[in-house]
Amino acid sequence: MSKTTRATLALAKAGATFTVHTYDYDPGADRIGLQAAEALGEMPRRVLKTLMAEVDGKPVCVVLPSDREVSMKKLAAAFGGKSANMMKPGDAERLTGYHVGGISPFGQKRAVPTVIETAALAEDHVFINGGQRGLQVRLAPKDAQQVLKAVAEPVAA
Repeated sequence: MSKTTRATLALAKAGATFTVHTYDYDPGADRIGLQAAEALGEMPRRVLKTLMAEVDGKPVCVVLPSDREVSMKKLAAAFGGKSANMMKPGDAERLTGYHVGGISPFGQKRAVPTVIETAALAEDHVFINGGQRGLQVRLAPKDAQQVLKAVAEPVAA
């Protein structure tokens, strides 16, 4: 497994301080983020999942703790929209250039507006997908927010 991905290159280019961690990815896991947290020995609230969605038909990226679900109503409101829905996996892969299970908010093929769940900012560090299955980057949540130019909103259900 390569530890250099578009995500890690984007973080390095932005001058972010981060470390790279690998784990045994389980493609059959019901909830990939929770499986990653368990494999890393971390609390699920510190292992953030990356979801691709649409608000009023426009793509957005959502970063939130792996033990939380996104509220579509709150997500739409975070971007001043009326409705939100999850993006189809194939569409998410084409837009980001990553495979489902390895979608990172960093280094996507096309930058889209991003929101990070406010609860994640209370942690001293978080893990976020590093651009491939079984690869996570550990960094300060405020650094992730800065690199992503993400808005912080309470989007969890």
